[in-house]
Amino acid sequence: MLTPDQPVLRDIVLIGGGHSHVGVLKRFAMKPVPGVRLTLICRDTHTPYSGMLPGYVAGHYTYDDVHIDLSRLAEFAGARFYRAEATGIDRNNKRVICKDRPDVPYDILSINIGSSPRVNEVEGAPQHAVPVKPITGFNNRWLALLTRIESHQGPLTVAVVGAGAGGVELTLAMQYRLKNELKQRGQDSDQLHFHLFDAAEEILPTHNAKVREVFRKTLSERGVKLHLGSPVEKVGAGLLRTAAGETLQTDEVLWVTRAGGPSWLEETGLALDEGLFLRVRDTLQVENDDSIFAAGDIANVINHPREKAGVFAVRQGPPLADNLKRMALGKAPKDFHPQKKWLALISTGDKFAVASRGDMQFDGTMVWRWKDWIDRQFMKKFTDLPPMEEVGNLPDTAAAQNPEDAAQAISAVAMRCGGCGAKVGNTALLRALGELRPIDRDDIIIGLHAPDDAAVLQVPPGKAVVHTVDFFRAFIDDPYTFGRVAANHSLGDIYAMGAEAQSATAVATVPYGIESKVEDVVFQMMSGALDVLNEAGCALVGGHTGEGRELALGFAVNGLIDPDQVMSKGGLRAGDVLILTKPIGTGTLFAAHARLAAKGRWIDSALASMVQSNKSAADCFRRFGSKACTDVTGFGLLGHLLEMTQPSGVDAQLDLTAVPILPGAEETAAAGVLSSLQPANIRMCCSIRDQQTWAIHPRYPLIFDPQTAGGLLAGVSVNNAEDCVRELKALGYPHAAIIGRVTLQDESGSIEPITLRE
Repeated sequence: MLTPDQPVLRDIVLIGGGHSHVGVLKRFAMKPVPGVRLTLICRDTHTPYSGMLPGYVAGHYTYDDVHIDLSRLAEFAGARFYRAEATGIDRNNKRVICKDRPDVPYDILSINIGSSPRVNEVEGAPQHAVPVKPITGFNNRWLALLTRIESHQGPLTVAVVGAGAGGVELTLAMQYRLKNELKQRGQDSDQLHFHLFDAAEEILPTHNAKVREVFRKTLSERGVKLHLGSPVEKVGAGLLRTAAGETLQTDEVLWVTRAGGPSWLEETGLALDEGLFLRVRDTLQVENDDSIFAAGDIANVINHPREKAGVFAVRQGPPLADNLKRMALGKAPKDFHPQKKWLALISTGDKFAVASRGDMQFDGTMVWRWKDWIDRQFMKKFTDLPPMEEVGNLPDTAAAQNPEDAAQAISAVAMRCGGCGAKVGNTALLRALGELRPIDRDDIIIGLHAPDDAAVLQVPPGKAVVHTVDFFRAFIDDPYTFGRVAANHSLGDIYAMGAEAQSATAVATVPYGIESKVEDVVFQMMSGALDVLNEAGCALVGGHTGEGRELALGFAVNGLIDPDQVMSKGGLRAGDVLILTKPIGTGTLFAAHARLAAKGRWIDSALASMVQSNKSAADCFRRFGSKACTDVTGFGLLGHLLEMTQPSGVDAQLDLTAVPILPGAEETAAAGVLSSLQPANIRMCCSIRDQQTWAIHPRYPLIFDPQTAGGLLAGVSVNNAEDCVRELKALGYPHAAIIGRVTLQDESGSIEPITLRE
């Protein structure tokens, strides 16, 4: 993992989290290259291992058994993980074009995005057929089918288009699972009908005759009807038709054939074959661009054509990693020659499998157990992550592209100035900020549209100014996402007061390094922040950047408010109901993330919550007459509730079971993985009545958990509370909940203001 004392010299960007790239991440984790930074761009946080997918469908494995957690693996490798979808490549400027985020610059690029069935080539297929890839879409439809089967009555017909190994294996796995589901519910499993279609005259055409015969017999015994020798030419609602005129009434159509690359590759100018697969040389470099590599299904190795199979993607991982390292260090990449024969282990739905290699074939339950052992050993490489060796603190300049970059890297850590000498260089800063477009407001007299020594703002008549500041270091490796969270967090105080955001001034610390890398970090981070500020109608009017060991960002925000409509912490009234708009748990989750103890989907859920604005919630609370509101941040739920009860002169009851919790937070807290701020926050336990009784409750630690960009906590009249929660949910706060109530201060009894209940 790169240390703060090692400036970034070269950027390797990986598009896709396929089998080859997970191997690259693991090899870089175990032996990093100083000065070389990896960035993984992938839409999905959990990537499936194709070898175990049929076993998952059949019910032999859980979701986590067959998926590699890219968030955790990237953290282990010291790589940045950008949860985004690549949609193009600007080769002239060496940038990856992404959906819903700024372009990502690269020095070396690798593509491992697999392939997808080309359903658009058949009439009606895009609307009425489910492609098996991408797996996420298929999995959602598969889970929906499992749910449907619970209440389904009568016949159910499933058509699978594609009778290669993937289609045959998937058909048998689905049939096995669905029949078992029906039997468990006491329903007639003979009502289930499967049909397998292919334009070829044979099933499994790339395997030997003995393997085909085993599967022909298995399909026949299990009642799967084969429709071979004629391509499917039309798919409609509940209907499938072949070119030979055969029609079938069907409930589900799954597409496992005619795979190809994504259409956006056509716009890149990269060498492609007729299937839109990248043509690559023996070094795995794209035929017409030495700085771009490709592996897995998306790659067509010109001199060694092979069928699309996961085994080749896995085998390409080590040579791909080695060649990426060699390129980063200015060395020539080496050729890789795939094996001419390979072993395929194909399951039959039940715990039985067939081995196929060249002309060889054997089968049985022992083969399935062998396959299961091989697959689990492969997955262990990416789930049982060993400790990493620490990298030295001195900069290594072997990856520098030229002497000037090497000199900048040494200078970056050898002698850093303090004071104004620690500011980020003006040229890099101007270039990064010059691409940003903050909104204009009529009440901004002087701002970034006409930069000066300071911003000048106008306060409209009848308005008061609300001013707040927040600042913290990065907790996530994606500067764009970090920028969005930091801006959203800083706006929280403005909304909690009931104000409108007017302007923001940024303060940022950026790790030192060569100008081009610093420039991109600033641009990515401020692009994310500006997306949030612009949406809030808040003008970015200036800022200050400095160098430091870690990325950090904060904002001083000005807001405008009618003095008679302020929502303050001291406005709670006895009888009010306490409403919380977002789930808690970000502190423990990101502490666990840093220790590789959090699932990627837990982090995804936390980030989705953290980038959600509190503006609509604050407006809702005002409409329902709230006079007391705060945003739940660093002091945790209990700490911020105390900040409300004390000036209000009231006590409060808190219902632990009603408090919304982020997915995974209870698990990480139970494992003792807590934020570094937790010990300070837990000192407030003295404010809880019968504290020792509640200390063993599984949710108890979470009321002290420090939040980043947390939700709003407000007091609302009991008569309006239910309607308020309904409106909050309609506004997009699905976890909004009543979590307690405000009571009169107990002046004669206990001095602790907070009572817990469940």
